[in-house]
Amino acid sequence: QVQLVESGGGLVQAGGSLRLSCTASGGTVSSYAVAWFRQTPGVEREFVAAISWDGASTLYADSVKGRFTISRDNAKNMRWLQMNQLKPENTAVYYCAKSRRSWSDADRSPESFDSWGQGTQVTVSS
Repeated sequence: QVQLVESGGGLVQAGGSLRLSCTASGGTVSSYAVAWFRQTPGVEREFVAAISWDGASTLYADSVKGRFTISRDNAKNMRWLQMNQLKPENTAVYYCAKSRRSWSDADRSPESFDSWGQGTQVTVSS
């Protein structure tokens, strides 16, 4: 079973930037799409962005388009979410997730992903 570990969260002022990282152990994710989700208390886990196995295709939630960038380097076993122009409403726990397949632009629900990290807290102050 692949284990994912996120890092890079923290406290930042509105308008600032953070870069989240996701690494995998116990298996490879290089053949699978990877996504970032976020969750706040009492709210369902929300899709943020996804990237195909080879990095050629990406998908973003409308709320983060133009501000967030998802990327990956399979040789380094790393995935990233660069978050710019952060807003207080972006405050959440952010999760890295491995897809069940290499890519589908229809895969935005948590059920399409079978391995999850423990999450990293992002807090944006106003």
